[in-house]
Amino acid sequence: MDNDHRVLGRRLGLFETSADIGAGLPLWLPHGAAVRASLEQFAAEIAQETGCRRVYTPVLARRSLFERSGHWDKFSADMFPAMRVGGDELVLRPANCPSHVQVYAAEPHSWRDLPVRLTESAAMFRSELTGVLGGLSRVRQISLDDAHVFCRPDQVVEEVVTAVDAILRAYDVLDIEISYIRLSGRDLREASAYAGSDEDWRASEQDLLDALDRRGLPHRRADGEAAFYGPKIDVQVIDAAGRELTLSTVQVDRVLPARFDLRYTDAHGRVARPVMVHRGLIGSMERLVALLIERYEGRFPTWLAPVPLALAPVRVDRHGTQADAVAERFRAAGIRVEVARRGSLGSRVRGLQERRVPRVAVLGDREAAEDLLSVNGKAVAVDDLITGMQEEIRRRSSVFLV
Repeated sequence: MDNDHRVLGRRLGLFETSADIGAGLPLWLPHGAAVRASLEQFAAEIAQETGCRRVYTPVLARRSLFERSGHWDKFSADMFPAMRVGGDELVLRPANCPSHVQVYAAEPHSWRDLPVRLTESAAMFRSELTGVLGGLSRVRQISLDDAHVFCRPDQVVEEVVTAVDAILRAYDVLDIEISYIRLSGRDLREASAYAGSDEDWRASEQDLLDALDRRGLPHRRADGEAAFYGPKIDVQVIDAAGRELTLSTVQVDRVLPARFDLRYTDAHGRVARPVMVHRGLIGSMERLVALLIERYEGRFPTWLAPVPLALAPVRVDRHGTQADAVAERFRAAGIRVEVARRGSLGSRVRGLQERRVPRVAVLGDREAAEDLLSVNGKAVAVDDLITGMQEEIRRRSSVFLV
């Protein structure tokens, strides 16, 4: 496949791997880091707009935390071995939710405080076998856009609707087509593999169904695809190779709040148990960037492109200083830019096009004299191009406005 992200991502200088670091642990090179940073900013804005507050939690925790949550019993074969430090056994976390549970439990809450929405761009770790690793799509360190909402039972449906709306908005901006929405439930033939009571599972599934019905979203049911602590909505997409994958999820969980004895005081002064909504709006950065490399074939829109604009002075000795001055104006406006200096003008332009830079602007005598740039053969005033590109970035537009 010509646009396989494992090939194209390396050719465009987005990521690389190192034998000294190990398989499944990609290095984000500066160009790839720029793409990821733009996506993380996008995710952070959505989280803030939907009422989330940012937290930071350690990637290590005591093994007993994950024993209590149930992750150790369920996933220990896929976790890295425990590290003995003094009298403790510490493990790299396979999920972020137990840490966010501890943030919620750090202070008392009343019914008026809920929902409590926490978000973190957080790393988690899976001890994947070497044979299944590949590029960014299957890795050992996963950088997740992660949020957890602690709410009253009467607030669950609204929180799921908020999460689904945010997913749909993000996909619209990213131009990702949803294949279908899946309601992932238990496999009742293996009921012992799931925690929680039948009553909890029925209530959680009904919350998800009510949210989907409220938005009129069709779905397919898939028994056996639930998390061990609760049912979930999975947003399924098809990648460029025709493979189906889950990018975003919304999960309703009544198990972890019970296991960690989470509480709030209700309107009558009684102790009550919150419900936990897990939501990953755009999923892992690794899987998302792999999908987008193939989706855009490396031709990212202005707001995502590692280098949305490259300047090619006709003669470096004559026009290079002016090109540097123009580049500083774009940088001051918050636009990434570089000046191409090596080789003939033709070879520089071809090289930039091969790197799939969205805009290549040539600067010669006329352009320098009249404060213009020649973009794809069209003369554009520098200030007009700056304004247009700023608007593309602000709107996260997938088309050129100038």
